[in-house]
Order: sequence, then C-alpha cells, then structure tokens
Amino acid sequence: MSGFVEKPEPIQVPGLVHLHTGKVRELYQNEAGDLVMVASDRISAYDWVLPTEIPDKGRVLTQLSLWWFDQLADLIPNHIISTDLPEGAPADWAGRTVVCKSLKMVPVECVARGYLTGSGLVEYNESRTVCGLALPEGLSDGSELPAPIFTPATKAAVGEHDENVSYEEVARQVGADTAARLRQATLAVYTRGRDIARDRGILLADTKFEFGFDGDTLVIGDEVLTPDSSRFWPAESWEPGHAQPSYDKQFVRDWLTSAASGWDRKSEQPPPALPQEVVDRTRAKYIEAYERLTGTSWS
Repeated sequence: MSGFVEKPEPIQVPGLVHLHTGKVRELYQNEAGDLVMVASDRISAYDWVLPTEIPDKGRVLTQLSLWWFDQLADLIPNHIISTDLPEGAPADWAGRTVVCKSLKMVPVECVARGYLTGSGLVEYNESRTVCGLALPEGLSDGSELPAPIFTPATKAAVGEHDENVSYEEVARQVGADTAARLRQATLAVYTRGRDIARDRGILLADTKFEFGFDGDTLVIGDEVLTPDSSRFWPAESWEPGHAQPSYDKQFVRDWLTSAASGWDRKSEQPPPALPQEVVDRTRAKYIEAYERLTGTSWS
C-alpha cells in the first residue's frame, strides 16, 4: 500500500474549479480556462505522501522554478502566465501559486542523468546499461558519466513508481519526431542547469522535466530544477564510490528507515509523523539549495 497518509480536502475558491490533488500540488482551472497551480508544503517519501508538512517548501519550489524559467528562457518557452494571486484565494497561497497555460502534456517523465546513482545505478550494476544505453565499465555510485544521457520514464499515479523505459519505447508511444524533440530539449535544459549549478558549487546529478504542447510549440511545465525534481549534491564533498549527501529529502528518508521511526517500509502500515528536528533540518536544506543556486537570501 502507498499514497496519502491523510489526503487533504482541496480549498474551494470562487471562480476556480479544482481538478487534481497531486503529491505536492493542487491544480485548479480558472474561468478563462487557464490552470492555477498551488504548491503545498507536503512532502513524499517511499511512495507515501507524509502526514507532516515542511514549512515554506511549496514557496521554495515555486520561487526556484520561476528563477530557473528565467535562466532557460532562450532555450525553451515555459507555461507561466502570471504569478498574481487569484481573487478570493487564501493569503497562504501567496508565493506558492502560478497561473499557467493549459498544455497538451506529453505522458513521459523526461529524465536526464549526468552522474550514476539511484535506479540508474541498479540497472548499471546488472547490465552495464541505463534505460538500454550502454555505459563503460568501472563506474560506481556517484561517478560522472562520459556525457549526459536521456533516460525517460513512464508517469505513475500517486503511490506508484515511475518505470524507466527505453528511448525506442518513448518513440513508439508518442512518435519519433516528438521523442527526438523531448530528448533534445531535456539534454539542453539539463546541460544549462548543470553548468549554472556547478558555478555555484552544486552538482546536478540527475533531474526530470515535464513537457507539453501549446499548438505545435514544445513548452516546459510543472516545476524545473528543484530539490523535488532533481538530485543536487554539494560539489565540495563529491566523492564517487558511495551515496552522496544531497539537497532534498535525505533527512526524511534516513529517519523513516532508522530504528527511531519504528516504521517497517515493507509493511502495509503508513509512515509516522516526522519529528520536529527532521522537519527543521529538511526545511533548512531546501532553503540552502535556493540560496546557493539563486545567490539571494530566503525571506
């Protein structure tokens, strides 16, 4: 079992129709037909949306995505229309809400990897490939790849795993032309993000993007290059051969799998609430990532 420990009731706002509750975001549609995306402070781990929130997390994700959209504007258009708060929306939505174009989304998680870790490492250890792409011998956890690779996955429902697939399978599902455009855009955006992050002392190990079409134009949507969608590592401590410290949910995962939590990940029981120390350290990591990447202090 997995999913929401406690699924929230969406806030009702006059003039907005609630469409979907995701792991982190609430999605609405306004009277003009545009999408209104609200990033909550929810956090997920091991396919569960936890009962404890991380204060400011949704604002950090939103503001960091907006910063990245500006850095990527010459590479690919994005879905943002406005950051104005919809009339009648609660004050807590400020800073975590964007009005977006309604795109025809491509049902593929577009993953780029520049370093070997996670599910890519598991496959590499079995077959010396990742998503069917052959890689050289001698790589270990945290190794930099000879060049970034496109390793797509199918999108999963809340509580289920995305599943890595081959490029050929993506081409079969969405067509050869769209698959080629997705791969080119994914690797271009990853490379830009990697270079900017590296200049700020952060390694972008891997990341995932979501794309959609506005007419014939390929547009990047959802969030981009955040600690929720990317694996960021501090460059000063990078050392291949073992798991790297990261700017994400590391403290949450470590606590959940520790004896202190009392939770058996293999059981059907939902995970427990997080202790305040884990909440505080996780919030600090999200804010540190924002500040190091943007060069501005979080307020």
